[in-house]
Amino acid sequence: MKTQLWTDAVMTTRRINGAKVEVVLPAKTSTVQSSAHAIKKKRNNFSCGKMAQYSRVSGTVGLITLQNPPVNALSAAVRQGIVDTVKRALGDPEVKSVVICGQNGVFCGGADIREFGSPMAGPPLVPMIHAIEAAGKPVVAAIEGVALGGGLELALGCHYRIAHSKAKVGLPEVTLGLLPAAGGTQRLPRLTGLPAAIELITTGRHITAAEALKLSIVDQLTDQSGVDAAVKFAKSVAEQPLDARRVSNLPCPCPPDLDALFEAAMQKVRRRARGATAPVACVQALRAAATLPYARGMQREEELMATLFTSGQARALQYAFFAQRAAGRWSMPSGARWDGSEPKPVRKAAVVGLGTMGRGITVSLAQAGLSVIAVEAEEKPLKEAKQAISGMLQRGAARRGEAPALDLITYSQNLRAVADADLVIEAVFEDADLKKRLFRQLSAVCKPRAFLCTNTSSLDIDLLAAQSRLPELVVGMHFFAPAHVMKLLEVVYGSRSSPEAVATAVNLGKRMGKVGVAVGNCRGFVGNRMLSPYFEQGLFLLEEGATPESVDAALEEFGFAMGLFRMSDLSGIDVGWRVRKAEGLVQPGAAVRVRQGRRYSPLGDLLYEQGRFGQKTGRGWYRYDNSREATPDPWLHGFLEAYRARHGLAARRIDRREVLERCLYALINEGFRILEEGIAAGPEDVDVIYVLGYGWPKHRGGPMFYASMVGLTKISERLEYYQQAHPDVPYLQPCSLLRRLVASGSPPVHKWREIIKKTHSHL
Repeated sequence: MKTQLWTDAVMTTRRINGAKVEVVLPAKTSTVQSSAHAIKKKRNNFSCGKMAQYSRVSGTVGLITLQNPPVNALSAAVRQGIVDTVKRALGDPEVKSVVICGQNGVFCGGADIREFGSPMAGPPLVPMIHAIEAAGKPVVAAIEGVALGGGLELALGCHYRIAHSKAKVGLPEVTLGLLPAAGGTQRLPRLTGLPAAIELITTGRHITAAEALKLSIVDQLTDQSGVDAAVKFAKSVAEQPLDARRVSNLPCPCPPDLDALFEAAMQKVRRRARGATAPVACVQALRAAATLPYARGMQREEELMATLFTSGQARALQYAFFAQRAAGRWSMPSGARWDGSEPKPVRKAAVVGLGTMGRGITVSLAQAGLSVIAVEAEEKPLKEAKQAISGMLQRGAARRGEAPALDLITYSQNLRAVADADLVIEAVFEDADLKKRLFRQLSAVCKPRAFLCTNTSSLDIDLLAAQSRLPELVVGMHFFAPAHVMKLLEVVYGSRSSPEAVATAVNLGKRMGKVGVAVGNCRGFVGNRMLSPYFEQGLFLLEEGATPESVDAALEEFGFAMGLFRMSDLSGIDVGWRVRKAEGLVQPGAAVRVRQGRRYSPLGDLLYEQGRFGQKTGRGWYRYDNSREATPDPWLHGFLEAYRARHGLAARRIDRREVLERCLYALINEGFRILEEGIAAGPEDVDVIYVLGYGWPKHRGGPMFYASMVGLTKISERLEYYQQAHPDVPYLQPCSLLRRLVASGSPPVHKWREIIKKTHSHL
C-alpha cells in the first residue's frame, strides 16, 4: 500500500519474511478526508483518545483499548487510533511490552461494514497490522468476547494472543462475499495448518476459544479477566526475541500431496457453494499461502479481494446482511408501530400438537430457557413425541457442550394443562375446522391475557382469531421445518392483532434464535403465497415435456440447495395436496386441467391418489430405495408420457433458461403483488423470508434483489412474453407495481419503498 493518507506522515520500511513492507505512521494526528457521508458527519476530526485509548499499566506495559461500541469495529477512526497509540507505546522508553484489548469485554468484531462502498478513509488495515507485527516490543492481543474478521487478523498480527475461555474467534468474510484480506488467508494456515484453515475460512465458522487453542490460533486461555491475564503475560515476555513470534515468518505446513488436498478442497467448496465465488477465491488464496513466499501470497490475496469486493455477489450478500437486521420494521395498517411496542414477558409457553413441527417448536422454546407445557391428546403420539424431543435436546446439548434442558418440559394429554401459560402455540394438523375448534377450547381454558398463536402455514388468521374472546391477542407464528434448526419465523398479524401481540411474538422468536418478520394476513402469507406460482410453473413444465430432474437441475445450478420436486418429496406431496384441498382445488379422480377459471395441473393430486407422498413412502417425484437419495423413476417418466397422451400434449424440449424464467419470474411477480398489497413492508422483508426459509441462494440476495440485478424491464418483458404464450395463467401478467417501477426508471431496490408508499396512497 503506497498511498500516503496523512500530511506530516512518516514512511518507514520494514523487512518481513525477506520482503520489504512500507509502513505509514503519522507524525501527528490530522484530519482524514473522506467522501463517506457518515464518516464526514461523525468522525472527520477523530482523535486517538476517542477510538483507541492509551495508558501505561503495571509500570512497563502499554495498554491500548479499542473504543467503538458495541463490537469495537475497525472504523477509520479506530484504525487511526491504533496507529497513533502503537506509535506512542513503541516510542515510550518506559514501555517494554504492549497489550491491545477492546472496551466492554469485546476485543473486535472486524471491519465496519457501514464503510463498505465508500472511498477508503483512514489508515489501511494491512500496513497497520504489518507495523504491529514488525514492532520491536512484544504486542499481546487480549481477546475477550469476539475476535472476528479484521479483529482476528489484527490479533494474528500481534506476537501473542491470550483469550478468555468464553471468547469466540473466526474469519466470516466469506458470508459477505469476500475473503479475509488483511493477511487472514496467509497467516492463519501458518498456525493451524491448511486443512483447518480451509474449513474455517471457506465456511466463515466461529469457533470457541478452546478450539482456537487446539489449533494454535491463541497461546493461552484464562477464566479471569482477559486483560489482566494479558498484562501479566506481556510482562513475562518483555525483552524476549520476536522473530519466531511473527506469524508471517513461519513456514506454512504442507502435506506431502498438496495438489490432492487442494483438488479435494475445491470440489467440496464448489459443491457446497453452488455458484458462490467467494469460497472458491478463499481456496485460491490459501493455495497461495502454501506455494508462494509470504509477500507474494499477500499480493495474491489482494488481487482476489479486488475481484470480489465490487462483485454482484458481494453486493447481494451485504444487502442480505443489512436486510436481515432491518427485517420486519414497519407500521401496521392501523398506523401503530409494532416495533415501537413493548413486548410482554413470556416465562411459560405451551405447545399444542406434537407432530414434526410441534416437536421442533418445543425444543426451540426449551433451548431458549423457557418453561414449556407440551400437549398431545393421544397416548401413543405423546410417548413418541417425548422420546423424539428428548433425543433432539440431548443431541443439541452435546454439540454445544452443555446439559440438555429436559427438565423444562412438562408433558400432558389434557388441554387444561396450558391454563397458566403466558403464550400458547398451536401446531395441530393443518385443518381449518380442527384449528377453529381448538381456538375455542383454548379461549376457554387459558388465562385472560394469554397470547394465542397459530403455526398455520396458510390459513386465515382472522378466521381463527374470531374464535377467541380477545382476538387482539391472536397472531400467527409460522415456523419452518425443522423448527429447532430453521431461523425464519413469519409473524402474521390479523386485522385485530395488537402491536403488543406482534412485538411479543417477534421478541419470543428472537429469544429462540429466530429472525422474525412481521407480515400481513392473506392465504399463504408471504413465503407460501410466492411458492404457489413457482411450484405450479414447475408442474406446467412437466406437462409440456420437462422431467423433475431437468427442472431441479436448473434450479440447483442457479443455487438452490434443492430443486422444487426434491423439495416437494421432502416436505410431502400429501402436505401440498391438503393445502389445495382447503382451497377447493382438489377433485378426486378428476384430471381436468382448468380449475376456478384458470389453468391447473392435477399432477400432484394424481400422485397423491397413487399413494406416492415422497420420501416418507419411498416414492414421489423420485424413487427412494432404502435411502434419502433421490433417484429418477422410470415409472414417473411413463406416467408423464401417458398423461400427455391422454390430454393431447406434445412434449417439447425445454431449456434451462425457460425453467428459470418461468419459475423464478412468476415467484418474483407474486412478490411484487405482496408489496403492492402491503402484506410485506418492503423488498428486504420478502428477501429475508426467501433466503432464510426457502433456500434462495444467499449470494443472489433474495428474489426482489435478484430482480433488481437482472433488470426490472427484462423481468417485465419476459413475463409478458410467457403470459402471451400461456393466456390461461393470469398471474404471469406483470403486476402494476412492477410496471410502475419500470416507468419510474427501475430505481435501485432501496428506493422501492417510496414508490410503494405512493401506490398505497392511491389504494
